[in-house]
Amino acid sequence: MKKQIAIAGLLAIILLFSGCVSESPEETTTTITVSAASSLTDAMNDIAAAFEKDNPNVKVELNYAASGALRQQIEGGAPVDVFASASQKHVDLLQGQNLIENASRVTFAKNSLVLIVQAGNPLGIASADDLTNENVVKVSIGNPETAPVGRYAKESLETMGLWGNLEGKTVYGENVRQVLTYLETGDVDAGFVYMTDAKIAKDNTIEVITTIPTVTEISYPVCVLKASEHNDEAQMFVNYLTGETGKQILTDYGFTAE
Repeated sequence: MKKQIAIAGLLAIILLFSGCVSESPEETTTTITVSAASSLTDAMNDIAAAFEKDNPNVKVELNYAASGALRQQIEGGAPVDVFASASQKHVDLLQGQNLIENASRVTFAKNSLVLIVQAGNPLGIASADDLTNENVVKVSIGNPETAPVGRYAKESLETMGLWGNLEGKTVYGENVRQVLTYLETGDVDAGFVYMTDAKIAKDNTIEVITTIPTVTEISYPVCVLKASEHNDEAQMFVNYLTGETGKQILTDYGFTAE
């Protein structure tokens, strides 16, 4: 009887050991959160998908909003690993609070500001000056406090001496995509968006009238946040964004890749 118990115990040990040996360790997946300006939506979706394909152990969760709103989320403690802004200002503010990895900061793209109107240009708008005409009732810009596209537009209009006449006509969008939607649906007469957003507008909804010179260059910085718990993977994503694949995708969407 003792012999049978001993044999059974030995078999159990052998089976347990063989089970441990045969089991292959599961590959772990790390998830990083990338907060990006709304104007980057289409390009960043493609970049993240390409990154995940080339780095199957890293998953990218994307969070889009106006750059100022994203900065406020980060300041409030949101668990963000990478921040891609449509304005240097918002990364400057985070850097001033020692919230970013300074060495990770890099400018990766540039853009331009354009004046758009409804398809067919029913009001005959030919320039920003025409926005002061009485028949132009609603002009949309991003909220200058949170959306860089709005700040760029306001600065330009102030420089051209038009802001005082247009401020009462302005309809603020929370971000550049909302401004574009207002034009696509015919809710406003004109608006200011990035050239890259104008290019992805729904067919036969808008027309680009002219490029608007900006006081501040429209450039996009990206950085890794100090609070990131996945610093290596976050830096991998920044490197990918600024590498050949990232640059090609950005160029395909109309950005000037740096």
